[in-house]
Amino acid sequence: MGRSGDDPGLTRAERERLAALKATTSLADLVALVDAETEHAAYVAAKAEWSQLRAAELAATERVARRTADADGSQLPGTTVTVDGHDFVVHGITHADTDAERSRLRRFEATLDPDRTTVYCEQGIRPMYFADRPDVCEMDDYRWAMAACRELDVDSHLDDVPDPSFAGLSEEVGRIAGRFREAVFAAIDQYGRPVDSPVAATLGEVASAFFTSHEDLATGEDFEAFRKTREAATDPSRLRALQEYYRRTFLPQPLEREWLCRHDPELEIMTHARNERMAEYAVAHNDTSSTVHLLVGAAHQPGIAYYLRRIRDGTHSMADFEPMG
Repeated sequence: MGRSGDDPGLTRAERERLAALKATTSLADLVALVDAETEHAAYVAAKAEWSQLRAAELAATERVARRTADADGSQLPGTTVTVDGHDFVVHGITHADTDAERSRLRRFEATLDPDRTTVYCEQGIRPMYFADRPDVCEMDDYRWAMAACRELDVDSHLDDVPDPSFAGLSEEVGRIAGRFREAVFAAIDQYGRPVDSPVAATLGEVASAFFTSHEDLATGEDFEAFRKTREAATDPSRLRALQEYYRRTFLPQPLEREWLCRHDPELEIMTHARNERMAEYAVAHNDTSSTVHLLVGAAHQPGIAYYLRRIRDGTHSMADFEPMG
């Protein structure tokens, strides 16, 4: 079947297949959709198929976005979802505490009209980049997640994680995912210079396959994510590529959350559950701003956008949302 004129990235059959994947909300349903024998096999197979289809779907829109990008670098790429007449723009960043990203974010924030816009940050980002800007708000997602983890009846591996006011929060959370794997990725990245070296790409794929755990599959912790994050941290013009990576990596949130809940319920709360929390927080706390910008780790961007769309469509209830005391 040929390519559609209004959607050159996908054939009609591919669009229908992608729509079916997007509509799947449980691993059990995924088994039949991908014709797998087990839910594990279905999840792995769906990730591979999803990545290819999403890459094609995103290709056209990403080309347009790159062509219309601002010349002075004052803007940030993001995903916009309109809820009750208010635009919520989710910007995925590295939060690596680099001077380059700090400069880009502050330049962007300086262009915003304070009378019409609000800026919310994932917890830990504000003290890193906007400590002197009282009008930039910090959400409560990390404190909420820590409280939720304490309510779980599991052996916790978060007992030594510091208070969320600690400026190095993101580094400590990242420590949970495995420093050894990151050291291997860093060595490969250094060996495989320049950035587009096929040697590094090949070694990175091997290392990803060897070191990637069940949990890592649901949090996007592989060599490509490591490299794209490192590149964007020093060159924020590469943030769009990092965001695109996560948009084509993560399956719809219900599938990723169910998978991760089975393998590490604490990590599910610290990652995907926080996406839901941040989406709800931004909507619940906004009253007058016509535009709300959310600055979050790039891995959170697809999930937050997912829940904002659900809130927009009336398929996600915020009845249980309560701000932290």
